[in-house]
Amino acid sequence: MTRESHRAFREFVKWCDATAHCALHDRDVRAVWQALLTRAGRGELEDPAKPGSPLSSPDLVNKVAFRRFYEADYAGLATAIATMHAGKPLPASPTSTAPLPVATPVFCSDWHLPVRDYRTYASLVAMMNRTAPDLPYLLPIHMVAACLGAPTANPQHRLDARGVPPILVANALHDPATGYPWAVSVARQLGRSGVLLTYEGHGHGSVTNGPCMENAVDGYLTGLALPPRGTSCPALGSVNTPGSPPRRLP
Repeated sequence: MTRESHRAFREFVKWCDATAHCALHDRDVRAVWQALLTRAGRGELEDPAKPGSPLSSPDLVNKVAFRRFYEADYAGLATAIATMHAGKPLPASPTSTAPLPVATPVFCSDWHLPVRDYRTYASLVAMMNRTAPDLPYLLPIHMVAACLGAPTANPQHRLDARGVPPILVANALHDPATGYPWAVSVARQLGRSGVLLTYEGHGHGSVTNGPCMENAVDGYLTGLALPPRGTSCPALGSVNTPGSPPRRLP
């Protein structure tokens, strides 16, 4: 998740550099973002959800940046960064990242996290900061702390797909949370029982991204019909035409 979020930030920077209507076009996006992180660390940014209260560095990363990576809302993120950099408060947003209390039980149940002392935890923080230097305080490190001492009911393991019906795995190529390499691994472990359907765009959740994805998923849900192996659907937007027929990955 950390690497995927870092890739999402790089994709955002590339998009902004190449897109004239990006609110940060022709500016050093990383420098502006790092300046905001510094100001957040000093308590100089206002929390849009709590007027008059400071926006913390973790909330800047998770509720402002990471949420928009989920939604593939690069224009919205650029506007938010430009607004805060200009010293103006952000308007309150009705959405946010998954609240920690809701997400914690799932995360704790599914991940074996052997953190026995502060030294181990600090090493994980340092590793995450090296892996995603533009996104410190990313949500997984909070989950690690929240899961200390919690039982792990379903830790990571290789899949046993013997005797299962056909399984369709759908994933975006640039997903900031459930990374595409994870989907490739799952499909590979499923063997003949699984087929990976690739959405060639960004964001978390790809099933409703246009007729190409919707038709493939509906065909599976209503009749267990799997698309050909290697099928991909083009990203929605100005480069690809929504509703284009499925394409095969080389």
